[in-house]
Amino acid sequence: MSHIPGWLLRHRITIEPYEGESSKGPLYGPATEVRCFVDEQTRAVRTPGGENVTSSSTAYAAPGVRAPALSRVTLPSGRQTTVIAALDRDGGGLPTPDHVEIQLQ
Repeated sequence: MSHIPGWLLRHRITIEPYEGESSKGPLYGPATEVRCFVDEQTRAVRTPGGENVTSSSTAYAAPGVRAPALSRVTLPSGRQTTVIAALDRDGGGLPTPDHVEIQLQ
């Protein structure tokens, strides 16, 4: 198994995992700083619910990073955004870099 090389993880983002709703709005878990590579490119993606939406950024992180849909993310620029989906990218033993793709609004 090959992981995404550490030298590619040039950026740091902060992830506050979504934990549900309260009477005052969304609930988030403790903030965690994550090393990643941020690609600020607009593209169409599909939500876990099957809806087509526009993603403004994608972060590529090491395997094991937790970023549930609707989590709050602060990008290196300071902009706050929301996770659309986090996808495990596993090469299944092929010599490809395993990573987590975090699609952001």
